[in-house]
Amino acid sequence: MIVDVHSHAFGCPDHSADGFFAEAGRAHAGAVDLSVRWSEYAATSPADSRAIVFGGKAKLSGLWIDDAEVAAYAGEHPDRLVGFMALDPTQPGWRDELRRGHRELGLRGVKLMPMYAGFDPGDAEFDPLWTYASDNGLPVLLHTGTTFVSQAPIEYARPYLLDRVARRFPEQRMVLAHLGHPYEGECIAVIRKHQHVYADVSALHYRPFQLWRALMLVHEYGVWGKLLFGSDYPFTTVDDSVAGLRAIARIESPKGLHGIDPADVEALIHRDALTLLGLA
Repeated sequence: MIVDVHSHAFGCPDHSADGFFAEAGRAHAGAVDLSVRWSEYAATSPADSRAIVFGGKAKLSGLWIDDAEVAAYAGEHPDRLVGFMALDPTQPGWRDELRRGHRELGLRGVKLMPMYAGFDPGDAEFDPLWTYASDNGLPVLLHTGTTFVSQAPIEYARPYLLDRVARRFPEQRMVLAHLGHPYEGECIAVIRKHQHVYADVSALHYRPFQLWRALMLVHEYGVWGKLLFGSDYPFTTVDDSVAGLRAIARIESPKGLHGIDPADVEALIHRDALTLLGLA
């Protein structure tokens, strides 16, 4: 079974400001369709796969998806989808949204977008969020790494910011998205250090040299078991992400360096992320 820990729920035109889509198109060299369609997701992923799905809340970047829509989408496919809420703790009412998402909507984790929303996730100001998540067993997936949104402050995308959180909340399960690219080494150092901190490899296969180099570092630091599979749908698909990872494993390494073991890549693709995150 494949567990896709990184799947979005975009759709309605009012989910984001026009500027968000314009910048996405600029970054991808043309207009992009970010509408989520279950039929498309199902057709481009194995029938027995599972997915964590979330919206997004980042007022600074013009992105806002109500958690009720995510809960409804996940509820239509309970055998395949696990819903996460999204929070923007720079905005009033986030504490109520956290309790509502957990207690009323039954969402089972939290998605944070620190760079898009403009906040430092390691700031003690947000410890009430981490306390609630830790006390209630809610894993938190955070965007780390770069973005196409020009107004998003990149300093809040650094993986090292989560080291402070993990030191204060050592039982909190976290996933650092996109292996923190282009700060992969920094991300690897953080997940190696903390037992319950993981990274996903979503949206990396279409930069094959960058991903190959990152997986070489993963091997050297011995953290293959801390990587989780993710697609970043609708930016790409599960099937394309799997094929991309397998292609990376076939790249020949320079003489004198170890290669990427296909068995390690297969273990990554089929890792039971739901159990690791306490969601089984």
